[in-house]
Amino acid sequence: MVQLKPIILWLLLMTALHGFAQEKRTYTTKKLTGDAPAIDGRINEEAWAQVEWTGDFTQKDPYEFANPTQNTTFKIIYDDNNVYVAIMVNYNDLSLIERRLGRRDSFQGDWVAIAFDSYNDGLTGFSFGVSAAGVKNDLIVTNDVNSDDTWDPVWFVKVGSVDSGWVAEMKIPFNQLRFSNTDNELVWGLEVMRQLFHNDEFMVWQMVPNESSSWVGMWGKLQGISNIRPRKEVELVPYLMGGLKKSERVDGDPFQTGTAWEYNAGLDGKIAVTNDLTLNFTINPDFGQVEADPSEVNLSAFESYFQEKRPFFIEGSNIFNFSISNGNGPTGMDKIFYSRRIGRQPRHWPEITDKEYMEVPEFTRILGAFKLSGKTRNGWSIGVIESVTNQEFAQIDSLGSRRKEIVEPATNYFNVRVQKDFNKGNTTIGGIFTATNRFINDSALNFLPRAAYTGGIDFAQYWQDKNYRIRANAIASTVQGTPESILDLQTAPQRYYQRPDVGHHRLDSTLRILSGWGANVEGGKIGGGHWRFGERVTAISPGLELNDQGFIRRADFITQATWLGYEIWEPFGIFRSLSLGIEEWAGWDFSGRFLYWGTSAYGSARFKNYWSVKTGVNYSGYDVDRPALRGGPALIAPGHWSAWLGVSSDDRKKLVFEPELEGGYRSQGYGGWYEAGLSVSYQITNALQVSLEPGYHFGDQYAMYVETIRVNNRDQYLVASMKQHIASLDFRIDYSLTPDLTIQYWGQPFLFSGDYYQFKKVIDAGNFDVKNQFHVYSPDQLEYNSQSDTYSVSENGDGIIDFSFENPDFSFFEFRSNFVVRWEYIPGSTAYLVWSQGRTGDTPNGDFTLNDHLNHLIDVNPTNVFLIKLSFRISR
Repeated sequence: MVQLKPIILWLLLMTALHGFAQEKRTYTTKKLTGDAPAIDGRINEEAWAQVEWTGDFTQKDPYEFANPTQNTTFKIIYDDNNVYVAIMVNYNDLSLIERRLGRRDSFQGDWVAIAFDSYNDGLTGFSFGVSAAGVKNDLIVTNDVNSDDTWDPVWFVKVGSVDSGWVAEMKIPFNQLRFSNTDNELVWGLEVMRQLFHNDEFMVWQMVPNESSSWVGMWGKLQGISNIRPRKEVELVPYLMGGLKKSERVDGDPFQTGTAWEYNAGLDGKIAVTNDLTLNFTINPDFGQVEADPSEVNLSAFESYFQEKRPFFIEGSNIFNFSISNGNGPTGMDKIFYSRRIGRQPRHWPEITDKEYMEVPEFTRILGAFKLSGKTRNGWSIGVIESVTNQEFAQIDSLGSRRKEIVEPATNYFNVRVQKDFNKGNTTIGGIFTATNRFINDSALNFLPRAAYTGGIDFAQYWQDKNYRIRANAIASTVQGTPESILDLQTAPQRYYQRPDVGHHRLDSTLRILSGWGANVEGGKIGGGHWRFGERVTAISPGLELNDQGFIRRADFITQATWLGYEIWEPFGIFRSLSLGIEEWAGWDFSGRFLYWGTSAYGSARFKNYWSVKTGVNYSGYDVDRPALRGGPALIAPGHWSAWLGVSSDDRKKLVFEPELEGGYRSQGYGGWYEAGLSVSYQITNALQVSLEPGYHFGDQYAMYVETIRVNNRDQYLVASMKQHIASLDFRIDYSLTPDLTIQYWGQPFLFSGDYYQFKKVIDAGNFDVKNQFHVYSPDQLEYNSQSDTYSVSENGDGIIDFSFENPDFSFFEFRSNFVVRWEYIPGSTAYLVWSQGRTGDTPNGDFTLNDHLNHLIDVNPTNVFLIKLSFRISR
């Protein structure tokens, strides 16, 4: 008989030891009784003698729970206005110190950080870090694990050398934190971190196990702070900007004189409305220092998604995130709020005669915007954005006579997001509402909706130390406008109501309102052990429309996905860490028609020599390609295989390279593709880094849409095979003279060629013998005219021309670059010197010849923009 008593005693012992290992540590600080320390990187003032050094850090990576290889200690003191932190960063070999300069938040080289959960809610953390070279790294953590490094508080830090290593001395104003206004002693969450570059070791003061899906909720405690009051910050940052634009002079065009002077002024501000809520605002903002979007050629039916780069919209943007789902499928980028809609390029393009010239603004000017955000002490997270954009006009010159035509109406964008957490963040319930109202008073803009409203609710429940989770959300939209604008939405790529093979929705040219809904439910295991798994189901009704203030690519589908993963974070064998996963997915439309399915297996590993690899293979079954014919019947694309492989060398070295290969092919001779990329970076000095990222893509597609032509009162859909070549090179230089003075250069030549051949017409869309969907035109039926660069089609091959179409072959080449000098001459006040250059051209030739394309690019006259921008922070 098994003796249960020893087993029970052993289990109790293990439970006690586990509980001891997870016990929360406490640090007790003291209030200053004398002069505050000078922030100079020297811990030699009497103020620092009032508290003792403390340490006993634990290694989190790579050897969990092990003793760190280097010693770290810290002190915390405070006065009425600031909290002061000293971190002693010791080494047993000073040659191991890695001091790399970079821009703020670059987290390069060795660094330390301290983080406070001043709400003491186990969900929100404010982190302040600094590298051995003195570069600031700061971020805010929301919902326990979501990091946002766009948060740039105003605080002070200096690093200095000591015999045993280096020291970081910080002063963090209380007005940069949020905490309760109380007479009682405050208790905050506390974590102190250190990263060693030479062996990629990460250590923490309060150990948080790698298997945990919680972060802020596992921090230790800071006590001893009392008799302080929250400080309501008021910050004003006016700016001045002046610039010069030089471009090619066009004879006869009064708008293309070759020289244009630019100037602007505005105001950014921040006001602490309450202890918990902060109001950020901007009046007439300018984003001339922001890096340009990368070049691309988009041959799909859908618009491209670009990341937000404008500081006002990215700082603190986490609270406004409301994605339809969190997967990588057709809804991966879809969201209710997409801030790039605000200030977008005007969408109306007036028609002009041959003797007229026109100038259209590149972007819609933002007259003003404000953002109210924060979290209350009782768990309410609140975010409000209100923006107003200008009415924009095109200037048209007709033989010296000028007139204006409207191209974009004045528009108001409103967004409110709330979320409430319960039970120490294990339950969250929230909602979002957006309103877009356009003030249209010209019939030329009737194609735009006058009003668009979206709303959503979301819910999340965690249990077993947040290792298991269920999340759900539901959204709804309604768009109002003229029948013309609603018809445009019905025939847009998101839904294509006009498709002849659809019976569960219909085109209605009389509608003035379009409404729809969406929902997502997902659940799974996200922590606690090595295994992870989950299931997700998403539904998007045909009428859901988010693109006035959000982003949506496709509607009318139901999709499900299942995934299973296994992670090992403890080094073993040749591995430092290992991650493996498999997943499957499938989709249907709202009529129940099966659209697609697929499965993949993937993995990534980091080796003990600090190299890493990632690889995977994917198989997708047939795809009902609904947008392929731009409103025509859906085509069937056969199943395809794809695979990828990426390798990264030791990222601790000065020279780091990362080659990547990816490719795939479709069955039934339907085409294939491959691409190769390489990222190479070289740390020339601790202050200077150069990187190159060349890439090449080749694709051969059997059925690329060309044109829809009306023949004998019927739509004829033309497609062709197409060979596609893309070559690009990203080139960057990062030079940091000091932590506050940096020089950055980015340049990208981009070359594209599309060569169309074997033209076809669609005769049996939906045939699973996919090539029988088309009739390939024979030489007797298709004739090319090189003088007009057109094709003529004789359906019967008798020489009688039934219709003609332009040769779709083309090549596109572009060069974009930004040179930015940034100097934060005092905390919060910045000066910019910017030089941007652009070259863009194209040719009606689909042949890809690298030398010819580069020569064409060099021959294009550039557009150069030079600007100086100066801001000055005024605070109280």
